[in-house]
Amino acid sequence: MKIEKQHIVHWLELCAKTYQENQEFLTDLDRDIGDADHGLNMHRGFKKVAEKLPQIVDQNIGSILKNTGMTLLSSVGGASGPLYGTLFIRTAAAVGSREQLTFEELVDALKSGVDGVVSRGKAELGDKTMCDVWLPVLISVKASLENGMNADHLLNEMVELADTNAVATIEMLAKKGRASYLGERSIGHQDPGATSSLLMIKSLQQAIAGN
Repeated sequence: MKIEKQHIVHWLELCAKTYQENQEFLTDLDRDIGDADHGLNMHRGFKKVAEKLPQIVDQNIGSILKNTGMTLLSSVGGASGPLYGTLFIRTAAAVGSREQLTFEELVDALKSGVDGVVSRGKAELGDKTMCDVWLPVLISVKASLENGMNADHLLNEMVELADTNAVATIEMLAKKGRASYLGERSIGHQDPGATSSLLMIKSLQQAIAGN
């Protein structure tokens, strides 16, 4: 499977559409354990990303992803801007100036991006953050690729794993971010960052599948 530049552009367009449609849902999740601004921030950030895409659509994949990260850094408030900005900037660095990627190269690049998020946010698995979706999904998909599993099947597996892991944050105690100040009261609520990561992975699947 080849990941072309148009797949990446379509992914970012779908992210913008998805965060617009799910703004209130993400805000409701964040109202329970955060500042009630996660939906607004993600919608605002990716709206800016989508507005800039026509200007950079002819650039290579790494440049498009880096521009996305820089836009999120400058337009998304709270913790989401630095973390999602880092995700895209570090992913872009791993991609470089390529115009085309294999699915495995994309997974490796995204893992580099998530490693950057972990380094910046000091979050670990089980801390009730976006990493609780991204890390297990990418680790599992990488292992499946090494075992010869078909990439088309793995796209669906990514979404299923992301959904399972987003829901799993309900029973977690928040150890990072504003939610951590709630202590045990953070238990029983799905993490908004994990949920926005699920939506991002769903959008990636749809973009590559041509939906």
